[in-house]
Amino acid sequence: MSRNLIIRTIVAVIFGPLIILISYLGGNWLAGMILLLAALGIIEFMLDIKISAGSPSFWVTLLFTLGIIVAGIYLEPEWSLRLFVGYFLCIGVITAGRGAEPAELYKQNSALVWGVAYLALLYPFLYYIRELVPGHGGDWLLFLWGTLWLSDTLAMAVGKGIGRKKLVPKISPNKTVAGFLGGLFGGLVIALILGYWLLSDVMLILLLGAGLAVSLVGQMGDLVESVWKRALGIKDSSAIIPGHGGILDRFDSLLFAAPVLFWYLKYIVYG
Repeated sequence: MSRNLIIRTIVAVIFGPLIILISYLGGNWLAGMILLLAALGIIEFMLDIKISAGSPSFWVTLLFTLGIIVAGIYLEPEWSLRLFVGYFLCIGVITAGRGAEPAELYKQNSALVWGVAYLALLYPFLYYIRELVPGHGGDWLLFLWGTLWLSDTLAMAVGKGIGRKKLVPKISPNKTVAGFLGGLFGGLVIALILGYWLLSDVMLILLLGAGLAVSLVGQMGDLVESVWKRALGIKDSSAIIPGHGGILDRFDSLLFAAPVLFWYLKYIVYG
């Protein structure tokens, strides 16, 4: 076993149960975890696009990111959108007031707006899932985490074992079609396990659909972050998590999968 795999395993064994525990506790514990992940993620994002901590854009972006999440969780989701519009106006004024080349300013402004939308508008869906189904919110977050983790593990194992045909080589050279299908299988496995354990009151066909949807969109979310990293010419967003890279590397699939699971639950399972 390689040293990197040992480190990855140790980190997963320590933090995996902690994340699940907080998911079940919900409330301020879950909100605090979301805020921490989002804060670390947006800092990674800004440093990767060369926004230093001495720049007004850095602090405005960090504060708005946290403010948008707090508004979405403790007020109403509509308030997060209002604050996002405020950020769009504010960062536009700050960016336009600098003396750099217009093309560079436009790229930086677009990247910052995308980064805040990515983190501040999507992370709260973890909280929304927890609160949507009284008595089963923690179970559905376990479903979400379990599907993403098992899908990622199987996609990597199957891809390395029998993967030949590349999925999207220009974006992620190591991902294969076989690995992608292996990841989808992970979603079905979690659906079956929880269908006979914690979510037995939900029709199995709906659980299988949820597992496929979460795995599919989660893997697509992973590719979205790969596009961003390829554009910047970096391998990992940071090295803050030993063996795993950065916050953005570890939770990229979550940010796309959480809204999809929320809407699936709201309009299909419990609609």
